[in-house]
Amino acid sequence: MEDFEKINYNKTQYVISIKNWSCQDRPTEKLCQKGAQHLTDSELLSILINCGTSGKNAVDLAKELLAAADNDIKKLARLSVKEIVNLNIKGIGPAKAITITAALEIGIRREMSLSRKEVVLSSKDIADFLKAQLQYHQREVFVVVYLNRANKVNHYEIVSEGGMTGTVADPRIILRKALEQEAVSLVLCHNHPSGSLKPSRQDEELTYKIKEAARFFDIKILDHLIVSEEGYYSFADDGIL
Repeated sequence: MEDFEKINYNKTQYVISIKNWSCQDRPTEKLCQKGAQHLTDSELLSILINCGTSGKNAVDLAKELLAAADNDIKKLARLSVKEIVNLNIKGIGPAKAITITAALEIGIRREMSLSRKEVVLSSKDIADFLKAQLQYHQREVFVVVYLNRANKVNHYEIVSEGGMTGTVADPRIILRKALEQEAVSLVLCHNHPSGSLKPSRQDEELTYKIKEAARFFDIKILDHLIVSEEGYYSFADDGIL
């Protein structure tokens, strides 16, 4: 289907194809000539959307989609395929929603890859990586990072996923996996979808419970991190681990 742009001229509506835009204004040509960094969020999304509907071009659809996410690409990245479809934007069905979701997930994984440290020497070394992974989750999830004697990451895994306000992590599952991975130390982490970085009483109690259980296996809990869009909080840095 051809892309269109609506314009008004002398109170008469005309439809102009994006193909008739100047080359420097077309998103695909602009990307090739200037680089992706020079495109707006809506222009990048329009390339994924590819084609519009009668009366709306791909850029129009991209702007409408962004508006539905409060013009926040991070909020859009949190939406599932079903949630994007349920926005009921004419021209964005399951196929385009899948393409958009996949592209945004690639962006998340790229951010994770760039922030991952081979050797963990401080809370920030791993906080940036975990923040990249967890900040887009709409529900609270609990992650454990398993490290070897050289403080290198052997494995990381989401061990539980809860609701909007909390999740419960089972120390037995965490420690069983630690023994399987031959880990000598762990970093605990969970996200706060609300954005708050303040640990709850339950967070403190769970940290203590896991720390005491791990002690019997000579496994050390290096830190417990809380991450959100706002940044991260470290139990170790705050001296309460």
